Amino acid sequence: MEKLLFTGGSGFLGKNNMSILDKWYEVTTCGITSDDEIRANLAKEVPVLNSRYDIVLHACGKAHVVPKTELDTQAFFDVNYQGTINLCTALERVGVPKSLIFISTVAVYGCETGELITEEHPRDGNTPYAKSKIMAEDYLIDWCRGNNVTLGILRPSLLAGKDAPGNLGAMVSGIKKRLYMNVAGGKVVKSILMAEDIANVLPLIVEKGGIYNVCDSSQPSFGQISASVARQLGKNNPVSIPYWMAWCMAKVGDLLGSKAPINSYKLQKMTKNLTFSNEKVRKELNWEPLDVLENYKI
Repeated sequence: MEKLLFTGGSGFLGKNNMSILDKWYEVTTCGITSDDEIRANLAKEVPVLNSRYDIVLHACGKAHVVPKTELDTQAFFDVNYQGTINLCTALERVGVPKSLIFISTVAVYGCETGELITEEHPRDGNTPYAKSKIMAEDYLIDWCRGNNVTLGILRPSLLAGKDAPGNLGAMVSGIKKRLYMNVAGGKVVKSILMAEDIANVLPLIVEKGGIYNVCDSSQPSFGQISASVARQLGKNNPVSIPYWMAWCMAKVGDLLGSKAPINSYKLQKMTKNLTFSNEKVRKELNWEPLDVLENYKI
């Protein structure tokens, strides 16, 4: 059984992938929690590894936070970029792996709207999150080339799974409290990926490498997702408000500041489609993603 080092393995991705990975690999996690076999803060230190690993799944990262200070902004680069450098330094000391798989993000494209965006799209992301992931991608491309390591870069879309963070987590919380509302029928479509599909695609990408968007093929709408969540919670389907009403609420939110539940920026994200193409990964790796509507359990 091959040895796999999983950074960030005690977080959301670890919770949704570990049971699958444990069947195929001898997994060691590296991170900052008491559950990690190797305790290390990659942002601040080079971890002490106890052996060489065949495969590294580098999922440690900072996301889902809007920076409010310079320290908040710097934290993205400390974790996502410097943490990657520190990891590679540690790997050099024990022997480099045959494959390294990096969990990046579709945020590197910098798109707020768009349809079936491919890997050929320029990496125009300008948020601290996107910039730090782009820097980490570039570093790993050079490092893996120089060390003869097969590099796979996965760019997941919005992630679904148990205790999902970000927008889906906020949706679940809002539906539980009967506070979530769809806008204009919830027709907006965002690409989503079942978190456990990271484990499902891993055996395929470790052999070939490459850069791939990973997301569901069915591209469900927020109305469909919210109805599924409500059904699982035993709640009524969320109400839908017309766009003009949401627009008025957003304008008030602009005046109230960051604590407002909706503003013009949030309204745009709630009403503009943003989808990514998974054609490349399906064709080159012969991989099919799980259907989110059928498999998402809160």
